[in-house]
Order: sequence, then C-alpha cells, then structure tokens
Amino acid sequence: MKKPDLKSINEIRLKKGNNIVDTHGPTCHTSGMAMTNWPKTLQEAIAYFANPDNALTAAILLRWQGKPVTCPTCGSIKVHFIETRRIWRCNELHLQRQFSVKVGTIMEDSPIGLDKWLTAIWLLSSAKNGISSYELHRSIGITQKSAWFLLHRIRLAMQAGNFNKCGGEVEADETYIGGKAHNMHKAKRERVITGTGGMGKVAVMGLLERHGKDGHSTVRASVVKNVGKKLLQAAIRANVAQDAAIFTDALKSYEGLDTYYVHKVIDHAERYVDGRIHTNGCENFWSLLKRAIKGTYVSVEPFHLFRYLDEECFRFNNRKMTDSARFALAASAIVGKRLTYKGLIGSELPQSCEN
Repeated sequence: MKKPDLKSINEIRLKKGNNIVDTHGPTCHTSGMAMTNWPKTLQEAIAYFANPDNALTAAILLRWQGKPVTCPTCGSIKVHFIETRRIWRCNELHLQRQFSVKVGTIMEDSPIGLDKWLTAIWLLSSAKNGISSYELHRSIGITQKSAWFLLHRIRLAMQAGNFNKCGGEVEADETYIGGKAHNMHKAKRERVITGTGGMGKVAVMGLLERHGKDGHSTVRASVVKNVGKKLLQAAIRANVAQDAAIFTDALKSYEGLDTYYVHKVIDHAERYVDGRIHTNGCENFWSLLKRAIKGTYVSVEPFHLFRYLDEECFRFNNRKMTDSARFALAASAIVGKRLTYKGLIGSELPQSCEN
C-alpha cells in the first residue's frame, strides 16, 4: 500500500513532531477573526475536503486552533504523530494512549470520513432552511439513518450556552409547534386535538435581544411545558438583566413584569407596531423556524425539538457571517461534546457529555 502523503501536515509540524500549529498551512479563525486560504463556497469546500490531507489538516486546525495537539485522556502535549495511521500516540503511560482527531468530539467512534463530516457541517450551517437527512444521505453518499444521526450530532455542536443575560431592548414571545388539525387523520385528530389553541402542540418561548454588541439582534429559544405566568416570567428573569426594556404581546402571563423591568405591551388585536413597541423580531424568527420545520423536516418529534431550535438559533445569530466563517465557528465547537445513538433515541442518558 502506498504510504499516505502528509506533506501539508508535515509542513506545519514542529521539528520535535509533538505539535501541529497554524504556520504555513491554511489559517482558520473564528469569532470574527480573519480567514485566509480557506474554501469560501460549497463547491470549493467539497473539492478542498475531498483531499484526505486537507481534511485532516482542517480538522486539526479547527479543533486545536493552532495550539499544541494534546492527549484527550491526560492533556499532555508530549505526543507524536503516526503518519501511516493518521493518529497520535501519547508518550505518557496510561490507557488509551492512541487517539485520532475525532476522539473527544462529536465525531468520536464514527466510521464516516472527515471529508463527509466537514461537508455536512458546511451544509447544515449554511442552509437557511436546514437540510433533511434524506437530502444529506443522497448528497454525501451515506445511509439516511447515518445522516439523521450525524445531523443531530452537528446540532449538538451548535448548541450555545448562554451565560450572559440579555440587555437593552428585549422582545419576548411564544409560539406553538405542531401539525395542523385539518391535515391529520380523523382518528389522530380525535386523539390529539382535545381542545383549542395550542392543544396537542409544543410550546416554545423566545427572547430576542435587539441590536447586540455586534450590531445585530440575537435570539434564544427553548421548549417550555406551558405558557403559564410562573414559568414564562421565571425564564425571563433568568435570561434578561433587570435594567432591560421588555416588549411583549398582550398575553396575560406577562402581566407583572413591570415590577422588574420597563415593560411595554403591544395588543395585536389593535395594532402590530407602536413605535419601538413590537415583537416583530421574534415573529421573524418564528417564521424562519416554521419554514424549516414545515418545508424541510416536515415531521419533528417533540423529544427532539430542542435540537432543531439550537440549529435555527445558531444560523440566525450568526447570519451576518460568511458561509465559510459560520462553518468554522460550528466546526470549532465539536470538542468536548458527545452524543451516542442510544442517547439520541432516549434509551440511554445522559444525551451529551455536558448533561
């Protein structure tokens, strides 16, 4: 067998062979930093990642961000690269000394190649209405089941922890996700639809911070058990700073927020906009979310809905980025997250290493 040509990796490896750093190879930075010598379109990305050396180099740079390669078991930088197997071996004595670039990421234990993984991340992060598992399986040549599992692992990478509270002007709104009664079979309609409004659907709450630090609005969305006053107001207090101005519709559950915030209400029975008092930003996000669910995913189980919210929030909050930068941001968030298939279908918990 011909020995793999890892010239592109060797060029950026230190003389001791312990680390891979961002020098002569392609540079990739996220969070607003510049990107050079990197694919800028889907066509360029597919051609670039089709080369195993490029795919491995890209995964190394995205995972370790130009820092020394470290052992995922002990954290040591005393590792050496085995070129014939494209893995590293830790010089410290412990179990699991050998590791690949996939270990410790959402790609761990996946037999799918890096070229397909990176292309899938690009597709999901750049497709405004998402990409279905059937479309992905046809596009990159894997089974539909594998594509479904792969997409959910990418959505886990897109999951953002919100440690800072929203400030300034904040819109709060809620919506319901679920099938329409007139599209259901009579037997299912009689079983599921037992009332009016959101009966038989899943409630989702959203908070949109207008014109944040980088000048554009960002949103947070989560599944809620109900739209009762106690639950919604607790979620608002947990995510919104007390010096903020809150704009909501006339839902009774929002009454009393003026105790903690500057609370303004827009009654949709009268008008939708009154100066700066409106919830149109949230309504815009709901339209994008429902367009993806109804047009692309068609049927989403309530158990998995929070993952689709994470996906849509990621694309919405990073919409000002280029496709290339958005891909790099998603791909750099794969570390320290794990989702097994049993965890995904609910037969094994926790569902990720963060829970």
